[in-house]
Amino acid sequence: MRLVPLSQCQPGMRLAKKIFSGDGLVLLGENVELTSRLITRLEQCGIFYLFIVDPRTEDIVMPELIGEETMRHALKEIRTNFRYMMDRPKRKKGVTYPYIAQPFKQMMSNIIDDLSSHQDAMIMLMNMGTVDDYLYQHSLNVCVYTTLLGTAYGYSREELMTLGMGALLHDIGKTQISMNVLKKPDQLTAEEFGMMKNHAKIGFELLKDEPNLPLIVAHCAFQHHERLDGSGYPRGIKGNEIHDYAKWIGLVDSYDAMTTNRVYRSPMLPHQAIELLYAGTGTLYEQHMVQLFRDKVAIYPIGITVTLHTGESGVVIDFNTAYPHRPIIRILNNEAGETLAVPYEVDLSKQLSTMIVGVNGEKTDVQIASGI
Repeated sequence: MRLVPLSQCQPGMRLAKKIFSGDGLVLLGENVELTSRLITRLEQCGIFYLFIVDPRTEDIVMPELIGEETMRHALKEIRTNFRYMMDRPKRKKGVTYPYIAQPFKQMMSNIIDDLSSHQDAMIMLMNMGTVDDYLYQHSLNVCVYTTLLGTAYGYSREELMTLGMGALLHDIGKTQISMNVLKKPDQLTAEEFGMMKNHAKIGFELLKDEPNLPLIVAHCAFQHHERLDGSGYPRGIKGNEIHDYAKWIGLVDSYDAMTTNRVYRSPMLPHQAIELLYAGTGTLYEQHMVQLFRDKVAIYPIGITVTLHTGESGVVIDFNTAYPHRPIIRILNNEAGETLAVPYEVDLSKQLSTMIVGVNGEKTDVQIASGI
């Protein structure tokens, strides 16, 4: 399979991976043939990349961080329980609503089990094939990425449960923000931005008295936009005043926001987002956290097309866990752009003089920091 920007997809191409709705339902199955109408509809739904069938790369398998059943169940639970939260202000007094701790604890247990089943797991983009509400998929992404980092950092299972719950619910306060503000395609006014920033405090208020939830989960919602130098919000706390869990979540939240398609901008690719995170090292984010994050991110996603400084181009077929910024590439076109009759593979971890200079046909000047 190949990972192709929707803008480069053509009618007649076939899907190599399913596309899901925001509550985990399959909208389009594998091998569905694209039409002009389908491509337009997917664009309207916020899909930016598709996995496409390609005979030259049919052996490429995209590893999944969590199983399909775990993902579908998680999206359904997130959507259901977040909607309960959205409806709370409209409910009459005396009307009860389900507590969220129990279903989310079971979900976290499944996520931890899935992640622990492959120790060399790398953070890979999870939102390529999901249509619908950004909030639900973002919450799941941040939860999975943060839990993976926590596993690599050495947290116990009990700690991972709390960290993961904090990540899952970090944006719960947005359920009380107007959809007109959340989905506004233009720049927010000062008043609207103030409303948006208030979601951290609202999240804390929603969670602090929730039965069977550790209080630190509420503080993760409260603190995930705080930054080391005090430039964050809502309280402008700094350094050790911010809980480590909130620091991890804040880092991952920023990364996923940058690499996800939004109503007001296109997504960055991982190598671009990582560079921006490095720019905030020591001021916004802890250096050791950014370093671990870099070491656990598949910077060039499997299936993506890259161009080398030699002029040759090909598809990333695997990553090197020791050197995530130096993937293995199957060369499909020579320096003249001609299709090779017999593709061959290049391992950039062994050919250190060979550099990636373009992604999806566009040049990039980004150099991935490797020694900080």
